[in-house]
Amino acid sequence: MKKLYAMLPEELGTINPDIYGHFSEHIGGVFYDGLWVGEDSDVPNIKGFRKEAIEKLRAIKIPVLRWPGGCFAEVYNWRDGIGPRDQRPVRHNWWDYEDGRLESNQVGTHEFIDLCRLIGAEPYFAANITSMTPMDIRDWMDYCNSPRGTTTLALEREKNGSPEPFNVKYWGVGNETWGGGGEMTPEVYAHEYRKYAAVLYNLTRFMGGELFFSGANGTDSIEWTKRALGEMKNVHYSKMAGYTLHYYCGGMECRGFNTDEWYEQFRRADKMQQVIDKAWGFIVGYGMQDQAKLVIDEWGAWHRRGRPSQGGSGPSNGMNLYEQQCTMRDAIVVGLNLNMFNNNCEKIRMTNVAQLMNNIQSLFLAGGEHCITTPAYHVFDMFKGHMGGTAIRTAIENPSITFKSPKDGKEASVKQFTTSASVKDGVMTVTLTNADLKKDETISLEIVGGKAAGNAMVTVLHTEDPDTVNTFEEPDKVVPAAAVEMPLRYIKVPRASVVTVEVKLA
Repeated sequence: MKKLYAMLPEELGTINPDIYGHFSEHIGGVFYDGLWVGEDSDVPNIKGFRKEAIEKLRAIKIPVLRWPGGCFAEVYNWRDGIGPRDQRPVRHNWWDYEDGRLESNQVGTHEFIDLCRLIGAEPYFAANITSMTPMDIRDWMDYCNSPRGTTTLALEREKNGSPEPFNVKYWGVGNETWGGGGEMTPEVYAHEYRKYAAVLYNLTRFMGGELFFSGANGTDSIEWTKRALGEMKNVHYSKMAGYTLHYYCGGMECRGFNTDEWYEQFRRADKMQQVIDKAWGFIVGYGMQDQAKLVIDEWGAWHRRGRPSQGGSGPSNGMNLYEQQCTMRDAIVVGLNLNMFNNNCEKIRMTNVAQLMNNIQSLFLAGGEHCITTPAYHVFDMFKGHMGGTAIRTAIENPSITFKSPKDGKEASVKQFTTSASVKDGVMTVTLTNADLKKDETISLEIVGGKAAGNAMVTVLHTEDPDTVNTFEEPDKVVPAAAVEMPLRYIKVPRASVVTVEVKLA
């Protein structure tokens, strides 16, 4: 039996609900025949979006949704996506060299705002600074947020069917500017950011917007972050509300993994903590911690064979670019990262898992009349009790598991468990992942500085075969068991599982 301590006096901060955010790019099957089926489709829909997905997204209380990219943003002109849909231009998509799909612009600003309102999420726009000017982005902000009946662009928005402002709060100034977003040096991007931010500054102040600085690739974050933030000291008109990072773990086969590949996935996922610590160290070092926190707006397990020519592991057999299946290994990656984000909540403003449907760490897989949830969706559902809660410190007897890294054959190790805990409205939520492929555990939950009002309610996500997936034919192979009452001192945690424990406090 292992002991897990939840220490009520040791508060870590408030878990911003936006830490549980999501990402939706115009790539592969995320929107077209994914989220978007069109208002005339035989597939049940609400304003053109899959009804089933809308209802399930409402259920997990998705707080924020990033759009339209990703790399797609580098070539996106927001004006292509307004006005009558039958008159919108068809363009080359950033990604059509991979899958041959053109961009129809059927989903534009108004449709995306409809989606956000339907699911109760705040919109987060990634602004194109690679091929559009600062005034282009200022015009988009004006179009979205100016009060009705004021500016020419507000009147144009009204003409296009939306009299009231969209109140888009979050604006990313560029995307992956170290790569596809311009291959800029940190100094060049900082110059571009200051230029764009200065032009947008008075509108964000007037209408309550926040600007995010497009930061480093997570694996190369030290030098890039140091140089970029060094250029941002002592600025006034171009302050940033967040510093963005991207970090993907993966690079192995999605399914059919062996024991070493199972554990290697978690070792790579756990590197996220290094990414957080290094970036936060520079933010504090430059005295920016009261101004800007971390925004990890792309993360997840990105596996091999996601291109159409490679067949893919998802139901479209590669037609949807970077579509992949989701096993219990991926579910544990989600739980591991969400526990980590909870425990670092004083450093993190927002995160956005990639992506919502039919792409990378998907919550849904869809096509035609089919729409199913993946194990990743269920982890978000199990963890939603943390949103807005006060994080508290946890400690657990946590042995290391050794294995041989598939990368170089050297011995490596991962911890068996990850944990986090929070308190909200008199209820303590504790979440765990158990990475051990062979060993079931019994946990004794010890509450330090408080008492439970009764037994715990425990929800478990687990399958006998960790390589099992949900399919269109069998959509419920990997789903949580119904919550079961258990004594705090005898909480069952199966091997290869994600577990949520809810306890009412006395």
